[in-house]
Amino acid sequence: MSYFGEIYGNPELSAKAKQVLVYLHDRANQDGESWYAIGTMAKELSLSRSTIKRALAELIRQGRVEKQARFRENGGCTSNDYRVR
Repeated sequence: MSYFGEIYGNPELSAKAKQVLVYLHDRANQDGESWYAIGTMAKELSLSRSTIKRALAELIRQGRVEKQARFRENGGCTSNDYRVR
């Protein structure tokens, strides 16, 4: 089964989680990393920030996505790094 076929046919993933996973996969670099901000994802997917956060939490819980915090040189937070598995 193809990667997308597995995603679309997975009854354990909500529709919003599938949408966010496909988005991250599409925007990922060759190492599977994507670092789009939640606000950017929400705007481009026409979803609320809360919906994006819930979908990401679901994907992380199921082991489909790994999340790593990123920081600026001055120590301030920036967008997270999401790695599609």
